[in-house]
Amino acid sequence: MHNPRAHEGTNLQSQPPPEEQNYGATAAHGRQDPVVSVSRKCLAKKDYLIAAVLCYANLINFMDWFLVPGILLDIQEYFKLSDGDTGLLQTVFILCYMLAAPVFGYLGDRYNRKIILGAGIFFWSGVTLSSSFISELYYWIFFLSRGLVGIGTASYSTIAPTIIADLFEEGKRTTMLSVFYIFIPVGSGLGYVLAAGMAGLTGDWHWAFRITPCMGGLALVLLILLVPHRTQRRTAAHRALSISGTIRVAAEKPGIHRTAKTTWCQDVISLAKNWSFVWSSLGLTAMAFVTGALGMWVPLFLYRAQLVQGAVSPCLQKTCNSSNSLIFGGITIGTGILGVIAGAEAARRLRKINNKADPLICATSMFISALCLYVALMVAKTSILSTFIFIAFGELFLSVNWAVVTDILLYVVTPRRQSTAIALQILVSHLLGDAGSPYLIGIISNAIQAKNDCSSQWRFWSMQYSFIVCAFVPGMNAVFQMKMNSGTRLVKKTRMSSPFSFFFA
Repeated sequence: MHNPRAHEGTNLQSQPPPEEQNYGATAAHGRQDPVVSVSRKCLAKKDYLIAAVLCYANLINFMDWFLVPGILLDIQEYFKLSDGDTGLLQTVFILCYMLAAPVFGYLGDRYNRKIILGAGIFFWSGVTLSSSFISELYYWIFFLSRGLVGIGTASYSTIAPTIIADLFEEGKRTTMLSVFYIFIPVGSGLGYVLAAGMAGLTGDWHWAFRITPCMGGLALVLLILLVPHRTQRRTAAHRALSISGTIRVAAEKPGIHRTAKTTWCQDVISLAKNWSFVWSSLGLTAMAFVTGALGMWVPLFLYRAQLVQGAVSPCLQKTCNSSNSLIFGGITIGTGILGVIAGAEAARRLRKINNKADPLICATSMFISALCLYVALMVAKTSILSTFIFIAFGELFLSVNWAVVTDILLYVVTPRRQSTAIALQILVSHLLGDAGSPYLIGIISNAIQAKNDCSSQWRFWSMQYSFIVCAFVPGMNAVFQMKMNSGTRLVKKTRMSSPFSFFFA
């Protein structure tokens, strides 16, 4: 029997084009005009092998991101940088990354993706290796090298997820994307561990920048040998984008094959009318602001807290104590994996009760994360152990968002615009998020220190006061996710196994 509520899903705040239906929307004809999803019952081993290569390269990608924060104190002492200048290191990296992302998104939607990925891996690996030979007299070249690495990594982060999305269908796609994005926190944590470990092992922090290029060379060889020269692009006429099995979004009506290419401006205008994409991107921006500041400054903040407590002595050697980076890196790996798995499983379970679960999960987790981070800042002066514990919980609830937010984008945007959508989301989230947050924390710290003495006490307090802003920004994410939730209407609720349900069997 026809379900009359199927027609209600299109009554949204604004009506984007049919191929850009908002979160929870469905085709106007509902069950009368279904979109047939082409799925393979047995995925070829080669597809999994290609996905493994892409995941390995993603690991290296994010290891390169967090080499600098892992040895930040050594770099600050080596180049004689203030807090503001030190924060600018990561800002330069992110600015170049986000400005290059739309360019690679445009190229990825129109040209050979394997060539673009290979060129990007070769470029950022070469620049990272070269940066390990820069002397203290040429700090500006080190800043420039970080910007060039950002350009290289943008090519990968923009295009690789779309290849995985094209290799797998429906639930398998969500599973593989979740695995792919697990390597964000794993790679980030390993970046801290590798940088601190190599600096401690060799007595020279420069060696931290000579390992990942070798790993990048292996990734490039695997890419050339295993990834086909041309990967099949699935169009919206061939599949419906799945909300992890809850709602099927008809990107285009069956029987209609739109082969005409659209311009980049037309793609951007269409995405701007997609309110689900807009609100989820703004929520991701708030999350990026917090993760950028935490990732850059936490090890140095903890070192200054230990100085105030008298637990460590001031660093006067060529290589400083990197234990905080090692512990923070381990926390990042563990909480990242648990957070992604917990987010995916929570989404599966809560969709049985509320089919608007995705934005609600994001909003709730960010609110809890804000509370944990605030407590961590307040107890840092008296207990480093308690600080690590609350930072771990804060990162855990931050990581819950990764798989959910990524899946939201891929099921509200038609496949032929996904590279552009990912690129725009990268641009916006980094422009207003982690591109400025490390530098903002640094200049606030500088301003506080300038009005007080240069004692260890005030160096700690200046960083602590600067960090307080990070405890309130996650609340903005909660507001954006609730806005997306209230601005959409769901139509149908069905059961679906979680991409990580095998962990809980």
